[in-house]
Amino acid sequence: MNDQALTLNSISKTYNAGKPNEVKVLHEASLQIDRGEIVALVAPSGAGKSTLLHIAGLLDTPDTGAVHIDGADMTRLGDRARTAARRGQVGFVYQFHHLLPEFSALENVVLPQLANAVPQARAENRARDLLERVGIAARSDHRPAALSGGEQQRVAFCRALANEPSLLLADEPTGNLDPATSDQVFAALMSLVRDTGLSALIATHNMDLARRMDRVVHLQDGQIT
Repeated sequence: MNDQALTLNSISKTYNAGKPNEVKVLHEASLQIDRGEIVALVAPSGAGKSTLLHIAGLLDTPDTGAVHIDGADMTRLGDRARTAARRGQVGFVYQFHHLLPEFSALENVVLPQLANAVPQARAENRARDLLERVGIAARSDHRPAALSGGEQQRVAFCRALANEPSLLLADEPTGNLDPATSDQVFAALMSLVRDTGLSALIATHNMDLARRMDRVVHLQDGQIT
């Protein structure tokens, strides 16, 4: 088995290429994340970290370069194969939770599994286990509107891990929370990632949080250092 959960080889991305409003976002950016490693991605606003995460998570394609997940080249996959890889191998967490408001916390974690043809009973058992791990099992029947911001984001973490991905990508996952709640929620995320043996790339502005991860990389002038 390959030792790298994620490899980005010389990724370049330009929007509106050749036009007056051309924006060069990434320029031969390269990164390797080992299995079980949690890496902080630190960059100022507008530096391209969301673009990098979208390319790493197969939501966008690079102009040049290659993306490998679990040792497999994902760069030239067709749409159906990319969707299957994204559903099965990658979990996403965003700054805003994006939970479905008409469904309970439990249902929000069950639904991605049903989309992957997991039987209902097994999906519910995994959802309950994940919610228990982040300390909100007692709130599993509540809809998002009845949950605090920190609780909503914990449900979002569980949803991201529902299909047992090998790679977690998170874009400012505590950015909408106050400092005290942010610290608690980040601790829950780190515990969940460690317990499940995931690899993770987590974008953050918060250097205190970044230093709690295994390694810190910076995105500047389109390249990773």
